[in-house]
Amino acid sequence: MLALTRKVNESIIINGNIEIKVISISDGRVKLGIEAPKEQSIYRKELYLQIEEANKASISNKTDIEDLLKKI
Repeated sequence: MLALTRKVNESIIINGNIEIKVISISDGRVKLGIEAPKEQSIYRKELYLQIEEANKASISNKTDIEDLLKKI
Protein backbone atom coordinates (compact mmCIF):
# COMPACT_ATOMS: atom_id res chain seq x y z
CA MET A 1 0.00 0.00 0.00
CA LEU A 2 1.18 3.47 -0.86
CA ALA A 3 0.50 6.06 1.87
CA LEU A 4 0.55 9.72 0.88
CA THR A 5 0.01 12.96 2.76
CA ARG A 6 -2.05 15.60 0.96
CA LYS A 7 -3.44 18.98 1.99
CA VAL A 8 -6.71 20.58 0.93
CA ASN A 9 -6.74 21.25 -2.83
CA GLU A 10 -3.83 18.85 -3.44
CA SER A 11 -4.32 15.84 -5.69
CA ILE A 12 -2.92 12.53 -6.77
CA ILE A 13 -3.11 11.15 -10.30
CA ILE A 14 -3.70 7.45 -11.01
CA ASN A 15 -2.94 5.89 -14.38
CA GLY A 16 -2.70 9.32 -16.01
CA ASN A 17 -6.48 9.81 -16.23
CA ILE A 18 -7.89 9.59 -12.69
CA GLU A 19 -7.46 12.51 -10.32
CA ILE A 20 -8.28 12.28 -6.62
CA LYS A 21 -8.36 15.66 -4.92
CA VAL A 22 -8.73 16.53 -1.23
CA ILE A 23 -11.73 18.89 -1.13
CA SER A 24 -11.96 19.46 2.62
CA ILE A 25 -10.92 18.12 6.00
CA SER A 26 -13.07 18.69 9.08
CA ASP A 27 -14.23 16.83 12.20
CA GLY A 28 -11.97 13.88 11.41
CA ARG A 29 -13.45 13.44 7.92
CA VAL A 30 -11.79 13.88 4.55
CA LYS A 31 -13.91 14.86 1.56
CA LEU A 32 -12.47 13.67 -1.75
CA GLY A 33 -13.29 14.65 -5.30
CA ILE A 34 -12.67 12.11 -8.06
CA GLU A 35 -12.34 12.93 -11.76
CA ALA A 36 -12.27 9.87 -13.98
CA PRO A 37 -13.45 8.78 -17.42
CA LYS A 38 -17.20 8.08 -17.54
CA GLU A 39 -16.61 4.44 -18.42
CA GLN A 40 -14.67 3.97 -15.15
CA SER A 41 -16.84 2.64 -12.31
CA ILE A 42 -16.21 4.17 -8.89
CA TYR A 43 -17.77 2.72 -5.74
CA ARG A 44 -17.38 3.11 -1.99
CA LYS A 45 -15.77 -0.11 -0.75
CA GLU A 46 -18.73 -1.20 1.37
CA LEU A 47 -21.08 -0.84 -1.61
CA TYR A 48 -18.63 -2.65 -3.90
CA LEU A 49 -18.52 -5.58 -1.46
CA GLN A 50 -22.34 -5.73 -1.38
CA ILE A 51 -22.47 -5.80 -5.19
CA GLU A 52 -19.83 -8.52 -5.24
CA GLU A 53 -21.84 -10.64 -2.76
CA ALA A 54 -25.04 -10.13 -4.76
CA ASN A 55 -23.24 -11.25 -7.93
CA LYS A 56 -21.95 -14.37 -6.18
CA ALA A 57 -25.45 -15.17 -4.91
CA SER A 58 -26.85 -14.67 -8.40
CA ILE A 59 -24.33 -17.10 -9.88
CA SER A 60 -25.16 -19.63 -7.17
CA ASN A 61 -28.89 -19.30 -7.86
CA LYS A 62 -28.31 -19.70 -11.59
CA THR A 63 -26.44 -22.95 -10.95
CA ASP A 64 -29.28 -24.17 -8.72
CA ILE A 65 -31.85 -23.39 -11.45
CA GLU A 66 -29.74 -25.15 -14.10
CA ASP A 67 -29.51 -28.22 -11.83
CA LEU A 68 -33.29 -28.22 -11.36
CA LEU A 69 -33.88 -27.93 -15.10
CA LYS A 70 -31.63 -30.93 -15.74
CA LYS A 71 -33.82 -33.02 -13.42
CA ILE A 72 -36.98 -32.27 -15.40
